[in-house]
Amino acid sequence: MTSHSTAPPDCRLDPMSSALTGERRRLINLAYRMLGSLAEAEDVVQETYARWYAMTRRQQEAVASPAGWLTKVAGRICLDVLRSAKTRRERYVGEWVPEPLPARTEWPAGAGDDGTADPADRVTLDESVSMAFLVVLEAMTPAERVAFVLHDVFRYSFSEVADIVGRTPAACRQLASSARRRVDAARAPLAPTAQQARVVRKFRLAWQAKDVGALIGLLDPDATAVGDGGGIVTALVHPIEGAEQIARFFADRVRPDRLAVRECTVNGQPGLAAHLDGAVLSVYAFDIADGRIRRIWAVLNPEKLRPWRGPRRARAW
Repeated sequence: MTSHSTAPPDCRLDPMSSALTGERRRLINLAYRMLGSLAEAEDVVQETYARWYAMTRRQQEAVASPAGWLTKVAGRICLDVLRSAKTRRERYVGEWVPEPLPARTEWPAGAGDDGTADPADRVTLDESVSMAFLVVLEAMTPAERVAFVLHDVFRYSFSEVADIVGRTPAACRQLASSARRRVDAARAPLAPTAQQARVVRKFRLAWQAKDVGALIGLLDPDATAVGDGGGIVTALVHPIEGAEQIARFFADRVRPDRLAVRECTVNGQPGLAAHLDGAVLSVYAFDIADGRIRRIWAVLNPEKLRPWRGPRRARAW
């Protein structure tokens, strides 16, 4: 999809256009959770608005619920994107990790590229966008994912979901139920944010000190580390499994003289961002349970780090 203007120049003078433009944040939230990519979510929303403004005024006025129309169109576009994503992911070099998002206070000034608010102001960072949650969503079928996000996360009725997915309400109920079982099976008790932050800080200190023993102590024995370079930069082609293997991998890959590792918020959870010569090189998200790190997701693909570009407000260590 290509970038479009989301509304005609005089939309501020049109109450309907102004109201519809106000739906943008909700649509971005929907699309990001469905796709795991802010760039693709923005494309979906722009395409949705382009289709609305491509209609005649009479056609627009015939729509009983413009907001509902936007949701239906955006949902169907997301479903198409997810169906085509399977083929694209098969061609993807290495592991595919959802696009990480910084906290609103850490978003570089001017990161929004559409002349409106920064995307961080539009994406609500809660448990439904944690990296662990988005990774579970990646394992679902397109229909399961759309039905689950619409019903369980955004509380749309199954009759509304059915209109988007193109199946019966009963079938959508089954899709959401199947997706819910996947989520419940993968979900661990969420540690308090302060506890997660302490573990992440200890990991950062041990990593920078190249203290393999300390790193092992912070990792679950069966921990997994996944890297996403997208074939653009060097990253793990396959996941690393086991605390000792992960600890040695990180200890062998740090440049204290050039690499600044900073604590930050990644998809609403404590994480790390590594800076090289002042630029964000990689972002790390963690899944922490019982005081130990179960999973690490490292995103190095520069195309997925667009939201992290620009001046940073995070504290350097």
